[in-house]
Amino acid sequence: MTTYAVTGHMDLTEDTVGLVRQAVRELFAVHTEGELVGVSCIAAGTDSIFAEELLAAGGRLIVVVPSQDYRQAKVKPEHAAVFDHLVESAAEVVVMPHETANRQAYEAANAELLRRGHRLVAVWDGTPPSGKGGGTADTVEAAREAGLPVDVVWPDGAARRG
Repeated sequence: MTTYAVTGHMDLTEDTVGLVRQAVRELFAVHTEGELVGVSCIAAGTDSIFAEELLAAGGRLIVVVPSQDYRQAKVKPEHAAVFDHLVESAAEVVVMPHETANRQAYEAANAELLRRGHRLVAVWDGTPPSGKGGGTADTVEAAREAGLPVDVVWPDGAARRG
């Protein structure tokens, strides 16, 4: 069994969402080592795309929620239905022991992802860490330092909003 953890950008363009979906689908299609398991924080963008494709491939989803107030404080109305569906579909939901969604909560959630994962799927354009902590580049860096294999997914034509 290989457990895939995910990190990636939230601000994917509409066209990029389809490209990333296809790339993640292809990654799961070559998975042949027993049960397919994925760990995700199910934020809008990459995290949710990964989780949806994992479930569509028959995988088992483990959700890591960064804080006790995450659903109320950080999930925007346009993402709420997807977030709730993924929580309901998860085999396991881990809520980190932080009351408030902040940098420490995100860093702890990312550390939990890496602790549980055997590989990291990173939907990442290669931008270096911002210095804020808890971002995609920080998670990729931490995975590499921990010796975790990292599958960088950034299909040709992919772009971020803004």
